[in-house]
Amino acid sequence: MKEIVLVKYGEMVLKGLNKKSFEDMLTKNIKRRLKSLGQFRITSAQSTTYITPLDDDIDLEEVVDRVGKIFGIAALCRACVCEKDFWDITAKSLEYLDEVLSNAKTFKVNAKRSDKAFPMKSPEICTELGGILLEKFPNLTVDVKNPEVTVTVEIRDTNAYVHAENIKGAGGLPVGSSGKAMLLLSGGIDSPVAGYMMAKRGVHIAAIHYVSPPYTSDRAQMKVEQLCEKLTDYCGGIAFYCVPFTELQEAIKDNCPEEFFTIIMRRLMMEIAQRIAAKDNCLALVTGESVGQVASQTMAAIACTDAVCRIPVFRPLVGMDKTEIIDIARKIDTFETSTLPYEDCCTVFTPRHPKVRPVLADVEKAQNAFDFEPLIQKAVENTEMKTFTYSK
Repeated sequence: MKEIVLVKYGEMVLKGLNKKSFEDMLTKNIKRRLKSLGQFRITSAQSTTYITPLDDDIDLEEVVDRVGKIFGIAALCRACVCEKDFWDITAKSLEYLDEVLSNAKTFKVNAKRSDKAFPMKSPEICTELGGILLEKFPNLTVDVKNPEVTVTVEIRDTNAYVHAENIKGAGGLPVGSSGKAMLLLSGGIDSPVAGYMMAKRGVHIAAIHYVSPPYTSDRAQMKVEQLCEKLTDYCGGIAFYCVPFTELQEAIKDNCPEEFFTIIMRRLMMEIAQRIAAKDNCLALVTGESVGQVASQTMAAIACTDAVCRIPVFRPLVGMDKTEIIDIARKIDTFETSTLPYEDCCTVFTPRHPKVRPVLADVEKAQNAFDFEPLIQKAVENTEMKTFTYSK
């Protein structure tokens, strides 16, 4: 019995004349994600992508698991391929759905007749097939409002398809369809979630991280690299930039008022990030900041940070509380890694009493008391880059 995976679009269906470019991007992402599993034929029609295995030994459970993490997909399912003949649909439904229907108590049949030339209308398909299934499986009763199993028959251009489970997809837009942005990846809980959220909107993510040896350890950097690897499940390939930041932090400590340490550090990070972003064709920066979470994330502090930025800064977590962020971190499997006890450079020289309502003029005066430009250039020049790709 031939089995395929049906992929249903979400908001892509609203894209009008641009829809084809989104479909092409989604197809490329699916091919890239499934490449190591074998050969597939991937086609699109009527707001559905058909993933057809060309090898007999392909693991469809693994296919569904991988495709379920690809943005741009509203729902997906495994489905049996039938001829556009009611009796072929019936025979294959009885065989294909035997296990799931044998273990259920209630069901209903749902029919979608995209090919209007098919001789039976949707209500007729539901009635006739439902009656046959009731006769075959005496354990079943019909429940049209809240069934345990919904048997779906789709009559499409070339074939009919039968399935009994719709799996929720990742949603959003295909990664790469909305341009590229640079994620400031700290190693904490928030920034990986921010990267995930922006990838869901179709943004291709690059990542930048700051290290301050000997104040930060190699394990702290390894932790961030592990987060990059985990994010590739959703974000695809990630260019990872590692910036040496020790001299800049020591210069801040030696030349700036303690209450402004954190805000000046954030401003220098933003300056470096946007210079590297320009080299990598990134159109925006992304951070994991949430209003009021820490002293550097008050509205006044954020305004002082953004004053140095020449490109947009996206903060997808800005209105979320910590519990909501942690829930997403657990879902995308970054929480355990993020909570490993290896601290990043944001904890170096933390002021005892940070300014929570800084005034921009005061911050600029404190920063301008020392010429940071040579150290900024040096940090950019000595930044190391590596690429993380989806490795399965």
